Amino acid sequence: MEPALPLAGLNILVVDDDDDSRFYITTVLEADGAAITAVASAAVALKVLPELHPDVLICDIAMPGEDGYTLIRKIRALKPDIYGKLPAIALTAYGDSEYRSLALEAGFQTHVPKPVDPGELVAIVANLVASYKS
Repeated sequence: MEPALPLAGLNILVVDDDDDSRFYITTVLEADGAAITAVASAAVALKVLPELHPDVLICDIAMPGEDGYTLIRKIRALKPDIYGKLPAIALTAYGDSEYRSLALEAGFQTHVPKPVDPGELVAIVANLVASYKS
């Protein structure tokens, strides 16, 4: 019998302007059972969000146009009863404690520096979702 996939049934929205990063995150999370919608900008993320109803948001911080901080603030303000509780991960090359604080203050639950190990990324997503379900 196959072991259960840790992210089975999860619908995840990935926002990253870098093609390689989107591909990597998508590949890793799909291999563990998640359904991924990957977009390249905050503007597109805001368009697909109402239809998608993601279980988790994974977002880069440094993006042209609107950055990840702006995006999470807009998402939290949309429908606070729905999106105020959306588990959100800032996955960014900005790894020091100052950027971690900025990410948490903006509305992300956790801040993960790039590059991230595939197993670690899966565990972070699974643990974040589990903490919201309990």
